[in-house]
Amino acid sequence: MAGPRSDTEKAQSTPLGMYDRPGRPQVTGIELTAVALSVLWLVGAVVFLFALPAGEAGIDGLRFVITLMAIFLPVAMIWVAATVARAARVMRDESRRLQTAIDAIRQAQIAQQQRGAVQQDSSVKKKLEEIAEIAKKTETALAMFQSSRAAAATRPVVPMAAPSRDEAPGADQGALELGTPAEALSPPLPNADFIRALHFPETAEDEEGFAALRRALKDRKSAQLIQAAQDVLTLLSQDGIYMDDLSPDRARPEVWRQFAQGTRGRAVAALGGVRDRSSLALSAARMKQDPIFRDAAHHFLRRFDQSFAAFAQEASDEEINALAETRTARAFMLLGRVAGTFD
Repeated sequence: MAGPRSDTEKAQSTPLGMYDRPGRPQVTGIELTAVALSVLWLVGAVVFLFALPAGEAGIDGLRFVITLMAIFLPVAMIWVAATVARAARVMRDESRRLQTAIDAIRQAQIAQQQRGAVQQDSSVKKKLEEIAEIAKKTETALAMFQSSRAAAATRPVVPMAAPSRDEAPGADQGALELGTPAEALSPPLPNADFIRALHFPETAEDEEGFAALRRALKDRKSAQLIQAAQDVLTLLSQDGIYMDDLSPDRARPEVWRQFAQGTRGRAVAALGGVRDRSSLALSAARMKQDPIFRDAAHHFLRRFDQSFAAFAQEASDEEINALAETRTARAFMLLGRVAGTFD
């Protein structure tokens, strides 16, 4: 399956994670230059004052203030200029780092799109092969059906014995109302299998995960949610967004139950616990620009809403917490926050 395989492959990590703020020394050449100029000015001012004749050394109030300003004002200006120079240098460094990060994101997005195109070509070929195989099986089944009908037509008809008076007609048949769907006859899907299926198999050797997924796909409502989740996980992986890389904040089970009861907005804002800025930004941009992604995301949110409302009625707090850790629930937190469900 494309969704779980993409989540476990661990493709390129988020580019912004490689550009942490570099450590900057506390004292740079700018500060050293400012200190040297300040010391030089102060030494010159002291030499000048002591070089005055003794008769002119008298100090009144106004002359004292002017002298202090003449000494320390240039020093202040030197440090203002040093601060501005350091701020300009920091801005240049930040601009360079930001441009590097943007280039890395653009290159990663292009690479992911190319990978997605290759995967789509291979998936189309695989679908065509599956369709051809199904067509062959159908032709074989039709041929067997026709041959069995022909054999039945040539077989002599044996008259059936009339039922006795003591035996009521249809006594050996179970009562089955007309119009009963097949889903009503099958046992309900256990919550443990439902939760395990929403997380998808971890690896190709995850037999327990595949077994739970097969049991969940037999349930019509669960299968609809799983298919919608697989679609959005595949689309998100094209932008390098993988649910295993996200670490959302955990919400309390009471908040999940409020959401199941129809509460929306700020009251359930804790459910939007995804804080990864790059994933949110890429998903929001894709939501605005790609109508296919937008339709798939809204369809998935509706399916999750309906399925979780039914699940929460019988689930315990531990089961709700377990479901919140699945890949499907993380995709709901991410897309729900992008779509404004928690605003």
